[in-house]
Amino acid sequence: MKVFIDYIRSLFLLELLKGLQLTGRYLCAKKFTIQYPEERAPLSPRFRGLHAQRRYESGEERCIACKLCEATCPALAITIEAAPREDGSRRTTRYEIDLFKCIFCGYCEESCPVDAIVESRTYEYCFENRGENIMTKEQLLAHGDKHEVQLAKDLEAQAPYR
Repeated sequence: MKVFIDYIRSLFLLELLKGLQLTGRYLCAKKFTIQYPEERAPLSPRFRGLHAQRRYESGEERCIACKLCEATCPALAITIEAAPREDGSRRTTRYEIDLFKCIFCGYCEESCPVDAIVESRTYEYCFENRGENIMTKEQLLAHGDKHEVQLAKDLEAQAPYR
């Protein structure tokens, strides 16, 4: 009996008709495609994009060279060298992130006690030459200065989750 039913189904192409019915249902429905360069998809405040370093209101960099971000990075993408300053505080002399190694997990951002390193909403970036994948301290600070208003808003929105 099962063989006969399978033969009838294949004869009348029931699976094909079910597929065409599903296609027809979406053919007339409202489209939800975003025209990417002109339209942007909304991003969550918790989105993890390109890294940035923040400064205090006085203009001094926030990083205190505790090296927690370097220690928690599972991909070993962060390299930090530190030296003491004249006033006795420690600051970084070299802070580099290799974006080819980075997996954008956000552990560096979570481990930082002073919110110095954050991940911005920037997801459109490319590298044309060898070596551009390594973001230096100056590049991170410049990126942070450029997007400071948005970074502060995102950290404020994340406050209940921290």
